[in-house]
Amino acid sequence: MKFKCRNIFFITTTIFLFLSLASCSSSETEKISSTQETEVSSTSSQPESITSSDNPQSASAIPVEEADPVIPEPIPILPVTVIDHIGNTVTINSVERIIPLDGSVAEVVFALNLGDNVVATDRSATWPPEASELPQIGYQRSLLAESIAGFAPTILIGTEIAGPEKTLEDLRRLGYPVVIVPSESTMQGPADKIRAVAEALGVPNRGEELAAMLENSIAANTQMIDEQRRPIVAALYIRGTGTQLVLGRNSATHWLINAAGGKNVADILDIDQYKTITAESLLRAEPDILLVPSAGLDSVGGIDGLLEVGGISQTPAGINRAVLAYDDQLLLGNGPRTGDLLEQLVKDFQAIAMQIENN
Repeated sequence: MKFKCRNIFFITTTIFLFLSLASCSSSETEKISSTQETEVSSTSSQPESITSSDNPQSASAIPVEEADPVIPEPIPILPVTVIDHIGNTVTINSVERIIPLDGSVAEVVFALNLGDNVVATDRSATWPPEASELPQIGYQRSLLAESIAGFAPTILIGTEIAGPEKTLEDLRRLGYPVVIVPSESTMQGPADKIRAVAEALGVPNRGEELAAMLENSIAANTQMIDEQRRPIVAALYIRGTGTQLVLGRNSATHWLINAAGGKNVADILDIDQYKTITAESLLRAEPDILLVPSAGLDSVGGIDGLLEVGGISQTPAGINRAVLAYDDQLLLGNGPRTGDLLEQLVKDFQAIAMQIENN
């Protein structure tokens, strides 16, 4: 009996101890599990802290979506419908026979690698040389529908200078697509013109690439100079003895002079369009530099002839013979070479300004 009681007591004690150990083990397991969950949770929350703006190293690792590169079209994408600068809706089905109605537009067409498609130009197209060698349709302001229609153009592109309006209307009635593009005399004007021409010719990406390059060039060469250090520059338009003008704020020369580091006579004399050259006005403005189209300078016999015009010889520019002449289309056209022109103007203005300081 005592043996049985001892056995029962031993078995009961053993069971009790076993259950107690099992209970402790389960509790420890829960604690370990709980601890592991806490560590995992803490670890998983770290990336949120690491990618915060407080850690620039990890912030730079965040992928940034970049703009897709502009890929120029291998061939024009046609047909294309555009709303031109004067609000007309024009559909172009072919660019096989292009006629630019002025020189700056012709230059853009060639810069877009579509020069082989140009069948004629107007008299103002002097660049590139291939454009000036093509048959001519007359002058952009006095066009005739009959002479243009004889070339069977598939698209005509011009600016608001093109005319007369009756000629353009006659060409539209004959079924020729006529597109008028912007030609603003501003810093943004050349790029806007390029994009508009490119869109009408079915090569918008070519236009965007060319326009962006031009914008970068203009931005890189624009000068930020103290007003007192800027040479005073007068832009002149000369055609022999009959036309002798000071160009105003509405000319492309205005923004070019300012961007190149000059002070414009148009602002001193408050000229918007143009004003006939007089000795009184030039002596009041006292220009240090005269800026003229090369054909205009040639029309009065060069610098010596220019100095005989209305008081020019008595100005600082006349006394120092500080005359800068550039190709007419380059200087006045606000076209795709404007970035190169600005770069050259900066160099020429600085050279003359240095001479002035040394005298």
